[in-house]
Amino acid sequence: MKLFYTGPVINTEMLVMMLEKHGIMGREELVDSESDPEDLNRLAKVFVPEADYQRAYDLFYGEKEGEL
Repeated sequence: MKLFYTGPVINTEMLVMMLEKHGIMGREELVDSESDPEDLNRLAKVFVPEADYQRAYDLFYGEKEGEL
């Protein structure tokens, strides 16, 4: 597994769901397991399989045709 994204848990939860819709099994991991479980701003990391990393990168960070 390769680190793909680090950010607030509210973003990582959505990212994992979006990855799964594209057939990429992402894994979310909290940075601080002692943090308040209700805090949506606590940090988490998203990992993707190394074989799917480039495809995930292209989906979320690649240039989009037609964007200004």
